[in-house]
Amino acid sequence: MAKTFREWDPAQAWLLPPSVKDLVPEGHLAHFVGDTVRQEIDLEPILAAYAEERGYPPYHPALMTALLLYGYCRGVYSSRAIARACEERVDFMAVTGREAPDFRTIAAFRSRHVAALRGIFVDIVRLCREAGLVTLGHVALDGTKVRANASKHKAMSYERMGKEERRLKTEVQAWLDRAGAADTREDKEHGQDRRGDELPEWVKSKEERRAKIQEAREALEAKAKEEAEKEKRPPKPPAPTSQRNFTDPESRILKTSEGFIQGYNAQAAVDAGSQVIVAQDVVAQQNDAPMLEPMLVQIRENTGRLPRELSADRGYLSESNLSAIARRRVRGYIATGRQRHGSASATSSPELHPGPRAAAMRARLRRGGHRSRYRLRKITAEPVFGQVKGARGFRQFLLRGLEAVRGEWSLIAAAHNLLKLANARAMA
Repeated sequence: MAKTFREWDPAQAWLLPPSVKDLVPEGHLAHFVGDTVRQEIDLEPILAAYAEERGYPPYHPALMTALLLYGYCRGVYSSRAIARACEERVDFMAVTGREAPDFRTIAAFRSRHVAALRGIFVDIVRLCREAGLVTLGHVALDGTKVRANASKHKAMSYERMGKEERRLKTEVQAWLDRAGAADTREDKEHGQDRRGDELPEWVKSKEERRAKIQEAREALEAKAKEEAEKEKRPPKPPAPTSQRNFTDPESRILKTSEGFIQGYNAQAAVDAGSQVIVAQDVVAQQNDAPMLEPMLVQIRENTGRLPRELSADRGYLSESNLSAIARRRVRGYIATGRQRHGSASATSSPELHPGPRAAAMRARLRRGGHRSRYRLRKITAEPVFGQVKGARGFRQFLLRGLEAVRGEWSLIAAAHNLLKLANARAMA
């Protein structure tokens, strides 16, 4: 007896179109993201930007916001990939109601509202707090270096800028001098319909490059002057090794465990009880230490109170940071250095971290040993970066410029928290 199979006829027309709710199962993340954006996220800062009544009606900001958040939750970040998913993936269709904005519309929405989108992170932290996911018993602070949308090979040092600018200026001038030949030779060489002194494309390119180098050099000089004025000292020329990137001038060369990258330093303060990010930011600098106090301030702004405990690696260690923690009555656990070979305790060079508070912190960590609360740092913040970079594949910013990158990182953090909230509600 032959086996009977279910009928399969892709050309069969549907009598009635299905609801988009039926495209994915009940309880799917697509439904959760769409419902959360419509019902629980304040979109007024985005809606306020649409004051002009004329013109073709744009896609609804709620749709575009939900689409971006869902894409970031699924590890789909580029505007082209998101647009393609709207046409090919039923889960994205369930979010958009089968609308299919093109990649230019998606990119323009993200760029236009990147500042307002940062507020969504705060709204989702509030939802996590209301769901009981934010306890603030212990918060781990950490930073991770993320590549900028720029190559480190497009950066140039201040010293090289001067040399390259002089070389290009000499090369272009030499061509201009040669171009001043006799009219008869020019007519023969260039033709009767041309003056003969037009700049060829390769000269235009070199001239444009010289102009960009000059602009970058002046920017470094202006920055050096501004820093001197802040410190109330006589201005000095920028250091010869000071660099500026031509693609994303606000990004920096940063050292990582895998070598040097052109990038930004992304910060996250993570609640140990749930791995929810309660504060986040991005800076264009290698050093983590200046971010400890601003992150404490942001935790209070986002959640209404400070954590009982805070842990961080030795990059955040300084007397001023330890003093800031003590003033706020937060119990700190900040690493003071790696344990030296043959030493019974973890110590740090006194030249690097002098002062009584650092000594007291070393003693606190030494007393706790392997049971110290500091151990929570490694199992709290680092897994979050692993989920973002490894599981969801976010390893490079798409936008350029510090403010745009800060907005993009807030979307990453919001998507991370949204996933935590969805899992919690699914298990409730």
